[in-house]
Amino acid sequence: MSEYTPDVWVILKITNKGNVHHRVFGGWYGGYLNGDSWKMNSGITRVEDKGELLDFYGESGSVYHCYKSAEKMSGYMSTIFSSLQSQVTSERQIEVIDFKDLELT
Repeated sequence: MSEYTPDVWVILKITNKGNVHHRVFGGWYGGYLNGDSWKMNSGITRVEDKGELLDFYGESGSVYHCYKSAEKMSGYMSTIFSSLQSQVTSERQIEVIDFKDLELT
């Protein structure tokens, strides 16, 4: 099982041919020698509220430990998100939602 703790994160709602699933889109700040980076989980299957943290469990078995106060997108993540949105069609949509609006079925 892989575990990640992103510096910043958001929830993506992805709709593909009427099927909806949600993913954690996490970002890490790099610094002078290393650039910023990002990861997207395989799809949220379960969420545990741990107080300051939310644990998002993914379809692949990974866990994203996300601080509630870090629910936002970095500039680098915004660039990646714009690229993802450029692939939107009438059958496929992607949007950022607030965690409080996450509904798992």
